Amino acid sequence: MISETGRIVAIEADGLWVETIQRSTCGSCAAEKGCGQSLMARLMGHTSYLWVLLEGRDPADFRLDQEVQIGVPESVVVNGSLFVYLTPLLGMLAGAGVAQQIWASDGLSALGALVGLLAGGALVRWRAYQTRYDRRLQPVLLDDRQPVTLIPS
Repeated sequence: MISETGRIVAIEADGLWVETIQRSTCGSCAAEKGCGQSLMARLMGHTSYLWVLLEGRDPADFRLDQEVQIGVPESVVVNGSLFVYLTPLLGMLAGAGVAQQIWASDGLSALGALVGLLAGGALVRWRAYQTRYDRRLQPVLLDDRQPVTLIPS
C-alpha cells in the first residue's frame, strides 16, 4: 500500500475530498533529481485532490483542514500506469503498421500513427470513465481500523 498524508478540504456524506502534495515517491526512484514532480510541486504549489471513501465511518468524526493518512494499493498504481502509458503507444504502433501495410506511404503511415495514438487515448479516457466509481480503485483512509493480527500467547 502506498500511503500519503493529505489535508481534508471538503466533507460529504459518503466521502472526503483530500488535498495532497505527492512527496512520498520523491527521492525513492532512480530519477531522483531528474524528475519534475517535486520541482513542479515546489514552484507551482500543485496539489492533487482525491476522493476518499468513508467506508461506513461517520463524517462528523472529521473536520476541515484535518490531516489524514490515505493509501492506494500498489497493484492499482502499477496496472493503471501500464494501461495509461502503453495503450496509446500500442495504438500508435498499430495505426502506423496498418497504414503502412495498406498504403505503403510514409505520410499516411504517420497519419495512421496519429489516429492510433488518439484512439488509444480515447480508449484510456473511456476506461477511466467506466471505472470512476469502482471501489477497488479508490484511495482508502489508513487508520486504526486496519486489520490487526493477534498472536495467541
